[in-house]
Amino acid sequence: MSSSRLGLRLAACLLNISEARRKHIVENIANAALGKNGQKHPEVSVLNIFSDQNYNRSVITIVASIDELGNSILAACLEAFQSIDMQIQEGIHPCLGAVDLIPIYPLTDVGVEECGAVARSLAENLVRHVPGCSVFLFGEADLPEKRTLVQRRKQLGWFTRRDFSALEPDLGTAPARRCGLTGVGASPYVMNCNVTIDSQDLALGREIASAIRGSNLNGLKGVQAMAFPHEGKIEIACNVESFEDQEATETSDDFRYMAYSVLGNQFSYISPHYIEAQIKKLASDRGIGTIGRALIGFTPQECKTCAEYAIKKSIGEFWKIRGGVFM
Repeated sequence: MSSSRLGLRLAACLLNISEARRKHIVENIANAALGKNGQKHPEVSVLNIFSDQNYNRSVITIVASIDELGNSILAACLEAFQSIDMQIQEGIHPCLGAVDLIPIYPLTDVGVEECGAVARSLAENLVRHVPGCSVFLFGEADLPEKRTLVQRRKQLGWFTRRDFSALEPDLGTAPARRCGLTGVGASPYVMNCNVTIDSQDLALGREIASAIRGSNLNGLKGVQAMAFPHEGKIEIACNVESFEDQEATETSDDFRYMAYSVLGNQFSYISPHYIEAQIKKLASDRGIGTIGRALIGFTPQECKTCAEYAIKKSIGEFWKIRGGVFM
């Protein structure tokens, strides 16, 4: 049964927090999204938890009806800000905030503009309820410019982790050292896909990441990529954006593109298999192999399907059935 027939309008948040090494803290944050005092909300589910100890970063996939999602994310963030202190946080992955990123994506019968409105309201609630919380906006929450997440991160020095005191938030006061700076926004679904190459050469990894980056000549459309040391090897970490494609079919002939629709709007994205194949080829050209691929959560279609099932069955802790990933 589709969510439309269930009368639900669903959206997702891939909540990025700067903690992975204390599993109980991560799970407490995930559980906070589900409800207060043990009362679980029937229209909210945590589909997945992906924690990476090297990065000291977790991604918690929260899905809910669009009317409940903002409150659910706020509850999770309140728990996170109480538990994570950026003054002592360590990890390989760039970050600026205890709650580093709050992207909201439409799943079913919800437009990206409405997700943007939820994101803006959430940002205002965060700075109201969390002393020292500061926010930058991106995508549909960043009106009227609608600057992308990459644009905002470059402006704010996210990639080099600049001193918090030099940052200028869109909402809130100058970032407190404990909380840092949080990004809040909305866009079509962005998937996270990482591929590990069998090398310890970071310069080589950065060369491969640059080659597949969508902003570069012959790169992969909608793909942003960085290279990080990871468990003794180099990982190519990719954000894979969905882009509007009104001529999209289910898949392209070479399986490069995958397609889906939301509210009749057609979107496409580069498939994880194709990304892995391209990285494998680039690595092979340089005399090395690849070790494996990790999908951080779901493809857009998988997220929608799991969300509909979890909400229909009132499975709040869906991630426990699916099995979280703790690295």
